[in-house]
Amino acid sequence: MPYCPSMYEHFHQLLGRWFDDVCPLGRIMADDVEQQVSHMISPSSWNRFETCPRMYWLSRQRLPRKAGMAASVGTAVHASVEDLLQEDYSHIGNTDDGWLPKEGERLLKIRWEEEKEIFHATPRRPQWKEDKWKEAINHQKGAIRMLLDHVGITGLDQEKITGALWRKIQSLAIAVEGELKTENGKLMGRLDLLMADVDSSGKMVGWLVADLKTGKAPKDELKVEVNRQLRLYRDILRDNNPNGPPIRTEGWYTADSSKWAALGENVLEDAYAAWQETIPGKIPLEPNIGDQSCGGFCDWKAWCPHWWQWRHDNNTLHKGDFSDAVILLHNYDQSSGSAVIELCEPRDNTGNVIPTGIRTGAKFDNRGKEALEELLESNHRGPIFIGSAMSNRNSWRIGHWCDVLPWSPIPDGEEYSRQDS
Repeated sequence: MPYCPSMYEHFHQLLGRWFDDVCPLGRIMADDVEQQVSHMISPSSWNRFETCPRMYWLSRQRLPRKAGMAASVGTAVHASVEDLLQEDYSHIGNTDDGWLPKEGERLLKIRWEEEKEIFHATPRRPQWKEDKWKEAINHQKGAIRMLLDHVGITGLDQEKITGALWRKIQSLAIAVEGELKTENGKLMGRLDLLMADVDSSGKMVGWLVADLKTGKAPKDELKVEVNRQLRLYRDILRDNNPNGPPIRTEGWYTADSSKWAALGENVLEDAYAAWQETIPGKIPLEPNIGDQSCGGFCDWKAWCPHWWQWRHDNNTLHKGDFSDAVILLHNYDQSSGSAVIELCEPRDNTGNVIPTGIRTGAKFDNRGKEALEELLESNHRGPIFIGSAMSNRNSWRIGHWCDVLPWSPIPDGEEYSRQDS
């Protein structure tokens, strides 16, 4: 397929009304639609709701969000690949090579610095890891390998990518990083790549939804929630474009350049049922108490009393190599970060605190130390939530990876409105 300087004009000619519908990605932007819809549900919020309705509800209360290094790396890599697909490289000769790795690194560095700035502006954050830069470069190379594979090329040294070859790849990118919505505005997602599937003659025969994943690649098949995410994107596109071409969808894992097809039935009916169940309200939704929620990863434990009561009831509170805890701070030496903390237990499932009298040494360092001192400077003097403290030693360590937040459990059955400071 010859390179067209204007990808919009090229695909408008190629797809006609289909492209008008899908660019940008079938999005419905009418203000009156958005005003009539109480909320939107995305694949991530759907997954969160199924794990624990209370977790989902808390995620919508504008509570302080936590930055993560893996997410920042992923965002920088995604954005740099999208930049590579959208930049104008008409000045690169058809046979010129050796330029793309340097250009990819240049664009990645810009996005890396943007993400670093956002990361450091987020109060809930661990330590930025500059040594992840090489990992980010490798993820970008993995994405480029999969784009080469899309045009039938494998094993090519990326130094050998010519201007003509890259423009051919660009010509197949219908849209990148777009917001995908149903016409009623209830379901949405963020689509990484919408690529044209073409046959050997260059004729467009379908669309490919490709979702870049910088996490660990599957061993045997896609995770259930990832499969459903990709099928939701597929089904929204189909619903928005009933006369469109065949659509297939894949997870593209940059760590090993593997592609995983998402197959299965239409999920829109289930998604709309989830939307109905997640209509927002001021009263907290019921928790799903158990190992998968209370015992697993949750960003909102500082505002939920139920994980704490669950840990206490099953005798796992303050046990293990890493612990979430509610503590009282008794002594703190700012110069060294050394402290004496008292472990607390729940009085009941409302989050009320009982001091246990059990005191232990603790060491706050790096971002953990900064977070504690910011909390003390805010004149907080009550119980403190500590997330993922290293507790398998005589003195607990609260490092850069830990949460240090005021213990602020939101009670069941009462209307809640966040008080902005």
